[in-house]
Amino acid sequence: PKVYYQPIPCMQCENAPCETVCPVGATQHSKEGLNDMVYNRCVGTRYCANNCPYKVRRFNFYHYSRTPLGMRGNREFVFGMEYTHVKPESLRPMRNPDVTVRSRGVMEKCTYCVQRINSARIDSKKSSEPIQDSECVTACQQACPAGAIVFGNIHNPESEVSRRKASHRNYSILADLNTRPRTTYLARVTNPNPELTPAKPTESEA
Repeated sequence: PKVYYQPIPCMQCENAPCETVCPVGATQHSKEGLNDMVYNRCVGTRYCANNCPYKVRRFNFYHYSRTPLGMRGNREFVFGMEYTHVKPESLRPMRNPDVTVRSRGVMEKCTYCVQRINSARIDSKKSSEPIQDSECVTACQQACPAGAIVFGNIHNPESEVSRRKASHRNYSILADLNTRPRTTYLARVTNPNPELTPAKPTESEA
């Protein structure tokens, strides 16, 4: 047997089942089709996690504004783990100021790096030019050494993501549930018949 890695982030569903069950409207659909999270509105009911067929939502059990024991400060036990209170100024260099600092007790998920999309949108307004694919790169796409992740505007037929979605190998996970996920995958092409496998070139041919 062979094992293939398939990362499953938030599918950014058009018919998102997590949005309909949130009692406080912490999960909403943006005009760009993103399934956004309003962390300050979330009360941690976890209804969205129960209703998500992909099980990609996570409950935040920890305080991001606190650090593990080892820095000076007042000690506190949270869920059996010892933490210290430190001044926010000491942690400011290690944080990303573009990402919202979530408190303990809220739901989290992939947001397609909405902070990078907003930054590219601001630069686009300043230059009065449309956003190019290279100007908006998600964190997972930037970190992938194989270039297996592509992000872009699906309404632009010239974009790389549009060309990949038009491929006959493109498919959606749990498409029969009619969630209409924006995150899709390309099927891996394999040849299970060893007789049809092309022979390796010899030294004389190479």
